[in-house]
Amino acid sequence: MTLRLKPIALATGLALASLATPALADGDIVCNAGPQNTWKPIAGLKKKVWQEGWTTLKMQVEGDCYEVYARNNAGQVLEAFYHPVTLEKLVVYRRGTEIYRKMGFTGK
Repeated sequence: MTLRLKPIALATGLALASLATPALADGDIVCNAGPQNTWKPIAGLKKKVWQEGWTTLKMQVEGDCYEVYARNNAGQVLEAFYHPVTLEKLVVYRRGTEIYRKMGFTGK
């Protein structure tokens, strides 16, 4: 009986872990932001993310964009890309699916 419980417990644990881990976009977003000395500080995104009603999980530079991982009011994990000079939201993914793209943005 112990042998049977171990695979079931392992499978259950793996299934729960996969539910908690968001599927992420491929990160091939191109912002055409120019030299980094013209970028606004990434800390400036915290307020913009908060104004969206999101809770920031992680912010980082990805290529020539700012990438933000956040949780929305519904508890869903989002991956959003912002232009580092203007701090405009360009693209948002939820579980690997694009749910928002700024009109006219073709940076992928």
